[in-house]
Amino acid sequence: MNPLNRRHFLKYSAIATGASFLSFPWPTYGRTPGSRRVRGVICSGDRSANVFIPDVPVNLYQTSDAGPLLLGSAVSTRAGLFSIHTDTATAANGIFYLTANPPGNGVLLVAIVGPDLHGFVTINELTTVAAGYAFAQFVNNGGIAGDSFGLGIAAGMNENLVSVSTGAPSRTLLRSPNGDQTNSLRSTRSLANILARFVRNGGTGIDVFFNLATPPGGLVPTDFLQAISNIARNPGQNVAGIDALSRNTTVYSPALVRAPDAWTIVVKVNDTGSDEHLFGGPANLVFDARGYAWINNNVVQGTPNSSRFNIVLKPNGQPADGRHQTPRSPLTGGGILGAGYGIGLAPDGNIWMGNFGWGNDDSMPSPDGNGSVSEFSGDGTPVSGRQGYQGGVLRAQATVADSQGNIWIASYGNDRVYVFPGGNSNQPVFFQGDPGSGPFDIQIAPDDTAWVTYSGGLRSNGPSSVARYALVDGKLEEIFHVTPGGNLTALKGFALDSQGFAWVASGDGNCVCLFSETGDLLGTFNGGGINTPWSTTIDGDDHIWVANFGPMTPNSDYVNAGISKLAGTNSATRPPGADVGDPISPATGYTLPSAGEEVLLHNGQPLYGSGGPPSFSPLQRLTSVRIDQAGNIWAINNWKPAIDLDARNPGGDGICIFVGLAKPPQRTIV
Repeated sequence: MNPLNRRHFLKYSAIATGASFLSFPWPTYGRTPGSRRVRGVICSGDRSANVFIPDVPVNLYQTSDAGPLLLGSAVSTRAGLFSIHTDTATAANGIFYLTANPPGNGVLLVAIVGPDLHGFVTINELTTVAAGYAFAQFVNNGGIAGDSFGLGIAAGMNENLVSVSTGAPSRTLLRSPNGDQTNSLRSTRSLANILARFVRNGGTGIDVFFNLATPPGGLVPTDFLQAISNIARNPGQNVAGIDALSRNTTVYSPALVRAPDAWTIVVKVNDTGSDEHLFGGPANLVFDARGYAWINNNVVQGTPNSSRFNIVLKPNGQPADGRHQTPRSPLTGGGILGAGYGIGLAPDGNIWMGNFGWGNDDSMPSPDGNGSVSEFSGDGTPVSGRQGYQGGVLRAQATVADSQGNIWIASYGNDRVYVFPGGNSNQPVFFQGDPGSGPFDIQIAPDDTAWVTYSGGLRSNGPSSVARYALVDGKLEEIFHVTPGGNLTALKGFALDSQGFAWVASGDGNCVCLFSETGDLLGTFNGGGINTPWSTTIDGDDHIWVANFGPMTPNSDYVNAGISKLAGTNSATRPPGADVGDPISPATGYTLPSAGEEVLLHNGQPLYGSGGPPSFSPLQRLTSVRIDQAGNIWAINNWKPAIDLDARNPGGDGICIFVGLAKPPQRTIV
């Protein structure tokens, strides 16, 4: 330990064991009328560790697009306490955060305060890890800056990782479905232990850590915040070396027992707002203009039967509560029945959902709404009636809007692509596909033409292809139709990058196909953990993220599910030496290991129900991954891991949010 720190650590450890933080005298600084203050403590470890750091400069910043703004400074007292006054009480266009500089070159501790100054703040290694991950996409040159909307989402995710008042793990991370049902809680402690080592020894040997946290082709970090954010963005790099460093200190425990596949931090959410409506096979989601996630839910949990509700989560993953004209989760009415992959945001802010219909609600066509489409206003009010909109649609999959408010629907059950002009289901137009082709996904290009994948139907034994259509004078015109052939079948979810290329998941081909704007097949790509991919999405660097469903052979059990990443077409953002389509995730993909506890549903029941086998697979069979404006990847657990149980209990159990992992995509404001 640095001799300068040792005397203070020992002295104030003894003081703090017998007194409250708030019993110490607070430092006094000049204040002006109407000013606000933030107060707190700087320590190594959480409050129970009793190691407080005196004589340390503390700065209060407010974020902005241009860079962090310094609002005030202080120096910690003998007991590690500080108080900073400022005239700014609310960060109207960003968030507040604090930095502290204990002795040691690059030893920087950070705590996120949030959009308002209130309460008591602890600055320690764990708050620094949380800040580095939650704000990974906004950290540069030791500061935090960026779009205020994305920063607000990041602040909410920070609260999911740590309690900034105590410096201890958050209640979210401590409790089910997190805790030791995943390894993320322990991973945050392991990373915090690395920082604690250098806080307590005055930074001796810190260069080893900074070298391990240097991104491919990038600059060596110069402080903790940059180093942690580098790890968050490149979690598969130098995994073993970082793990070895984490084992030299045990300030935070229990930490990881074994090295992870990658240093990802994941927050799992499974609360719909009602335990009478548990997550049961969520399939896809869309973010609205406020960052709320609207989620299709396939089945009643524990059964193969159609769900009659969907789910809305706040940007932090908690159920929407209906306040301030927002939706209340779960959503019912509007003809919802076994919603499948289809969900879209219209220009007027309304949400459209495709109803597939499952299990015992197997009427075709639809007195029960089977195969219909539902519409909800932005506050969660059903616009469609109790049977939804019919219009000839049968077993709807993709349901999306173009810029003119026309609703495009993949009518899987009768091999048609429908359009409701202006959202009017009474005047539908359609294109008839080949028998058994099973249209699945639709993406709208910037010119309002629509790309469509044909999956080949339920058994993938029909024709599988990619097509593009234009709505001209009230009719659908086919621009091209391409059948790649071979094993490139089961073409399902896909995404369009900024260059207009389509990245299409092929389940049977176990790869991702790249198509040009004119429909030419440019290549097929796998690796990086790709395993029977279901869909793709594109991040702000034009890289491709893949949702893996896993093997569908009889009796298969996908217990090591992962998401995959491929290098995109933007040469400026590709890692050094990577070509288009190269895997840039680990060979396993980015997984979510268990730390030893059984996966439980929100009501406390085991994943497979009472009497079923225990599951230790928190990340399950995925049908989609979506990226929010803070760079968090929402991976959607659609089906449970074991295929042989799916016929009677198929529905996956929630969403696994990979914190700060991807560059946020360009924001669409409706």
